[in-house]
Amino acid sequence: MSEQQDHVSKSSCSSISTSTQGSDEDVTVATLLTEAKNNGRSLGKRLSHLDSLPHTPRVNGKIPDFNNATIDHESLLERLGTYGLAEYQIEGDGNCQFRALADQIFRNPDYHKHVRKAVVKQLKEFKKHYEGYVPLDYKVYLKKMKRSGEWGDHVTLQAAADRVT
Repeated sequence: MSEQQDHVSKSSCSSISTSTQGSDEDVTVATLLTEAKNNGRSLGKRLSHLDSLPHTPRVNGKIPDFNNATIDHESLLERLGTYGLAEYQIEGDGNCQFRALADQIFRNPDYHKHVRKAVVKQLKEFKKHYEGYVPLDYKVYLKKMKRSGEWGDHVTLQAAADRVT
């Protein structure tokens, strides 16, 4: 979740291809990831003194109707406000999971291509950890996840978490 900001705007997406990324860019991304790890710890320290709010998760048997979704969203906004945080709107172009992760890691959703690249690298390097959770041929899955605009899923989210920690 992003710290509360005075100005919240939707990000824009660049259509420039990243298939020819050089080693300088990889070094820059590695440096940013290292800094992000350190910044993440400081955020954790800042939030660790806060008391947790009681929460009873609700199990949905089906997609919630508009009223329930609205109540859930209002509840989320209330919880964010309690911790001095705010919702940040991310562009919904199929890269939203990667944009949200880039926003949290780099404080800029436009780095979503770098996050996707790191996640795909994690999925390739640790195939045995993830392939059991993919309902199709793993090579096909990796090829799909490499493409900009392909929705992230629970597997890519886990790979991102594993990569950063």
